[in-house]
Amino acid sequence: MPPSVIAVSAHLATILAAAVPLPPEEQTLEHARGRVLRHPVRAAVDVPGFDNSAMDGFAVRLDDVSAVPARLRVVADLPAGTSRNPALRPGEAARIMTGAPVPTDATVIVPFEDTRHGLEGSLSETEVLVAPRGPGAHIRRRGSDTRAGAVVVPAGVRLTAARIAAIAASGVPFVAVARAPRVAVISTGSELVAPGMPLDHGRIPESNSFLLAGLAEEAGAEVVLRASVGDDGDGPRAMVAEAERLGADVVVFSGGVSAGAYEVVKNSLGDLLSFVQVAMQPARPQGFGRTPAGTLVFGLPGNPVSAAVSFEAFVRPGLRALEGDSGDDRSVIRLPLAERWRGRVDRLQYVPVRIDRADPAAWLAVPPAPGTRGSTRGLGDADGYAVIPPGERDLEPGDLVDVRLS
Repeated sequence: MPPSVIAVSAHLATILAAAVPLPPEEQTLEHARGRVLRHPVRAAVDVPGFDNSAMDGFAVRLDDVSAVPARLRVVADLPAGTSRNPALRPGEAARIMTGAPVPTDATVIVPFEDTRHGLEGSLSETEVLVAPRGPGAHIRRRGSDTRAGAVVVPAGVRLTAARIAAIAASGVPFVAVARAPRVAVISTGSELVAPGMPLDHGRIPESNSFLLAGLAEEAGAEVVLRASVGDDGDGPRAMVAEAERLGADVVVFSGGVSAGAYEVVKNSLGDLLSFVQVAMQPARPQGFGRTPAGTLVFGLPGNPVSAAVSFEAFVRPGLRALEGDSGDDRSVIRLPLAERWRGRVDRLQYVPVRIDRADPAAWLAVPPAPGTRGSTRGLGDADGYAVIPPGERDLEPGDLVDVRLS
């Protein structure tokens, strides 16, 4: 590639090097879902905290039921939550429900299904028809899931409902998480007007701020400012100052970063941002910098598809780095292309694609129609992006591509 054009990986490396993780804060579990864990969580208690029944049935001595059928006298009834620990003499059983503590004298659980009458009439006598497989059958031993002190959830992962449930079950009420990054989104262009306003000749409805603010929120960020500025004056610098007043960690501009005569972001913030050409299609022109206060500032192209691709390639990883997120929240699947696609030798291509699921056994990645490839229409139909590396040949229908799901 020409010396003036840099690789996607090089531009991303610059961004990640500047994205210093935000300080952690303590949160209760009810407010922690979707946040990134900054310190590992260790169990405060054994899970489970006592030997308990994994089935509804009878707690018995294995010796009493090694030969079947075997009649046993029922001497206790143990629901979940009981603290009772009844003695079991030879020939005796305790009716027990799932989760209830197993009596000390019991060595196995016999499920209701393995008895003659099951639950019915089970408070006085039971007859076991199927011998248990061996000692400990259907008993969940104390600490078999997690021992106190063991890591329940490692640092650097986003907290899902399941992970929070595991933390709660381990007796931990608070976690240290990264706060949500605060983002300001600014569209540029004197042609832009708010949706629904009269459109004079040469004007268009502004949409990029809605696109980028929505993508930021979907990525777990808090949008503190959404605005637009014209192509004249020093509006971008004023917007950076306002964003920092509002506590923004990141400012994202769309438009004004290319090679035209009215590139307001480049003209206003040339001392703050570095403007580069990246070997990618779309979204070749990019800008990035960091203010003296530490705020990350992105300059993205103004075309909606280019702005969305730039967010996926650069802004989203930057936001995740601020949170200390060690994972990747985008699933990747390999699918055959439905149509021919022109390969590019010198650049990485991001192609919005719709997934055709008509044949469950053979999904297809369908690129946008030729007239919609640079428009919000093509973007709105997309289920993700096919990431096509530089190549010497065009891709034919049936060739496999990696698709990052939205």
